[in-house]
Amino acid sequence: MKVLVAVKRVIDYNVKVRVKSDKTDVDLANVKMALNPFCEIAVEEAVRLKEAGTATEVVVVSIGSKPCQEQLRTALALGADRAIQVDAQDQLDSLSVARILQKVAEEESADLILLGKQAIDSDNNQTGQMLAALMDRPQATFASEVVVEGESLKVTREIDGGLQTLSLKLPAVVTTDLRLNEPRYASLPNIMKAKKKPLDVKTPDELGAQLSAGAELLSVEPPAERQAGIKVGSVEELVDKLRNEAKVVA
Repeated sequence: MKVLVAVKRVIDYNVKVRVKSDKTDVDLANVKMALNPFCEIAVEEAVRLKEAGTATEVVVVSIGSKPCQEQLRTALALGADRAIQVDAQDQLDSLSVARILQKVAEEESADLILLGKQAIDSDNNQTGQMLAALMDRPQATFASEVVVEGESLKVTREIDGGLQTLSLKLPAVVTTDLRLNEPRYASLPNIMKAKKKPLDVKTPDELGAQLSAGAELLSVEPPAERQAGIKVGSVEELVDKLRNEAKVVA
């Protein structure tokens, strides 16, 4: 079974995001970038499937300019076998990304496609669902457990009411949630080995992917500054402010 894992380069979750002065985008100058945490979970799950003898090959793919090769090498250091960079502009909408991944998956004849449920920069939570629809494959989102049973998958997913278990026939698309696993740290020997693993570069045109211009970034606004709290001298004063100023009490 071949597993294809889509990964994305994002601002490290420990970094405070700054908006450019002209509000055209976020400021990426001298900002630490990292592998999207949900994508890292997807890579870990694929590697575990290979270690268990269920998967025969783990291929990671990322869409973006040359710097995303850094995150691909990270995924290779975590245990993936080879990587593919699709050289494209960084600002692509979810549908364009799904169309590119569809072509890669078809070219690779992937049996299982794993994606993080969302990227922490755009928070769209769309690509996995769109990819499954384009490929007409069964899908399971927000997976907290994945078990391969012959030619099918048993996926436990997190929903508002608790947990839901689905049975899917392979090939399938699965998006990963936080509680699926805890990603490992890449060891120094594996980091060195990752430098020698294959990393192919392709373009959307070579893949025959049709890109859309369905979304346009107009402006970026920082969140409103949080106002300082105040102290009140009595319960009556508190209720008065909640009723007349905050207007949260009738």
